[in-house]
Amino acid sequence: MRILFIGDIMGNTGQDMVDDYLPKLKRRFHPQVTIVNAENATRGRGINEQVYKRILAAGTDVITMGNHVWDNPEISLFIDSAKKILRPANFSAGRVPGIGHTVIQINQQKLAVINLQGRVFMGPSDDPFAVANELIAELRKKTNCIFVDFHAETTSEKEAFSWYFDGKVSAVIGTHTHVQTNDARILPKGTAFLSDVGMTGPYDGILGMRRQNVISRFLNQMPTRFEVAEGGRRTLSCCVIDIADETGVAQKITPLQINADHPFDE
Repeated sequence: MRILFIGDIMGNTGQDMVDDYLPKLKRRFHPQVTIVNAENATRGRGINEQVYKRILAAGTDVITMGNHVWDNPEISLFIDSAKKILRPANFSAGRVPGIGHTVIQINQQKLAVINLQGRVFMGPSDDPFAVANELIAELRKKTNCIFVDFHAETTSEKEAFSWYFDGKVSAVIGTHTHVQTNDARILPKGTAFLSDVGMTGPYDGILGMRRQNVISRFLNQMPTRFEVAEGGRRTLSCCVIDIADETGVAQKITPLQINADHPFDE
């Protein structure tokens, strides 16, 4: 089974990159499953139903979210009926709408996808280790192929999570920091790991936001409205993961960036 995972979509620029390059990525890599993190897809804060449908129409199978999942109030109107969107599973189950994991059928195989949020330097949430322990135990009754989007701030928490669950899940891929890291590897028991897959959106912003606003915040410490740096050069960050169908053991992980410095070669 081959999985394509595209990192945090930022605003219209990120949506446009998915529209333009997802078909090309599929022609080159032939993934059976495409997963996209879209927690910043609508104006850099959350997602609305129109954008949700647009990303699915581009060829996405599952959309994961993160700490900005509730930033666009419209999501509460459709998330319960949107079975292809996941909010972090360690958000108080039973007290918030939506789902935190799903199992999808790919030909004769099944893939479980889990969305979790870290707790270090992040908003309040339940313990992702404890929640994942229970979820993984249940999901492994259905499939050995389990993909985790771990939306967290620190590399230490992401690494700790991946080592703790090495051999119990097929992949732990980090999101949230918007910068693709250079540490893709297969852990000893067969779990693919990447601290952060990176961002899809404006290439010349700061984490996708307008540079002048972010710089001003550092210079004077005054409150500043962050806005997506729409227009200009663009980037898409992703990774491709190959896992064994029966065992769920990861065989290969390949990070990829598409931008002015890393043009895409079909």
